[in-house]
Amino acid sequence: MKFRIGAALLAAAMLLGCNQQDGQQAGKVQAEIKPIEWKLATSWPKNFPGLGMAPERFATMVEEMSAGRLKIKVYGAGELMPAFEVFDAVSQGTVQMGHAAAYYWKGKAPAAQFFTSIPFGLNAQEMNGWFTYGGGQQLWEEVYAPFGILPLPGGNTGVQMGGWFNREINNMEDLKGLKMRLPGLGGEVLKRVGGVPVTLPGRELYTALQTGAIDATEWVGPFNDLAFGLHKAARYYYYPGWHEPGSSLEFLINQQAFAALPKDLQAIVKGAAKAINQDMLDEYTVRHVAALDSLVNEHGVQLRQFPEDVIAELRKVSAEVIAEQSAQDPMMEKVYQAYKEYEQGVRRYHAISEDAYTRLRQ
Repeated sequence: MKFRIGAALLAAAMLLGCNQQDGQQAGKVQAEIKPIEWKLATSWPKNFPGLGMAPERFATMVEEMSAGRLKIKVYGAGELMPAFEVFDAVSQGTVQMGHAAAYYWKGKAPAAQFFTSIPFGLNAQEMNGWFTYGGGQQLWEEVYAPFGILPLPGGNTGVQMGGWFNREINNMEDLKGLKMRLPGLGGEVLKRVGGVPVTLPGRELYTALQTGAIDATEWVGPFNDLAFGLHKAARYYYYPGWHEPGSSLEFLINQQAFAALPKDLQAIVKGAAKAINQDMLDEYTVRHVAALDSLVNEHGVQLRQFPEDVIAELRKVSAEVIAEQSAQDPMMEKVYQAYKEYEQGVRRYHAISEDAYTRLRQ
């Protein structure tokens, strides 16, 4: 019996020693493997709440999940390139990744606007459903394929605010001649009703509004607007964000760089992007509440709802503009038709589910 116990102990000790040697050898091999290093350029100020933190969290998650095999360094707008040059930088391989909003690239691919948000379109929940199970991701990849870019959903801000104004909006006449920072199709709608849309990166909004270079601006919502101090430059804060009801952000990935990754790292990049896409929406859902309370109760911001007749006219004009612009570009028309078909279905269901419950709760 003693012999058997001794033999068993000896075998266990030898096995433990082998395992330790194997572990040490594996750690040595892993240490000798040079990590892959990527650059990620964003359209946001470095470490800006919400928008700017999403790519930072993504980079941290990828490095941890890959055990350090893939390291991504994040650069804010202006550090490597201006905010609106991220798409070209990823396409050309200057950087391997970007984080931005698809409607910034409407001059390169008009259909891209559908993958951020369109006036009176899908909300955040509906956008995520479209991307994942409704065919939106496949269409998005088709739009970006000529540029050598793989797009992935990279967060959502939820329904945005209507914006900051230095004068009250009581009727459609008040929009005529209004110089407003308003990108994407929302800007085209503003132009149609007599306003002047302006495209500016976020870091320039406060100064432009304060100096009178613009009369109004939309950005995101209370969480980000408070951080930018926009309440110090305009009196009136309007809602709802008819122009962006569910603003999706994007991760841009250079296709060649992505294809060069081992399969497991490709899966990690996609998995981390999916996690961050939901994480951003979760954060905005919480942070907007406290920020709006601060704006109204501490800073005396005048919260206003757009008049119903103004919204009705904007809705009508939006439908006209979207249809007209889509008809001018075959790819945009293809995306528009697919988007519209999905939207009609999800609206029918949400009329008796999400929308019905919201009315009931009120």
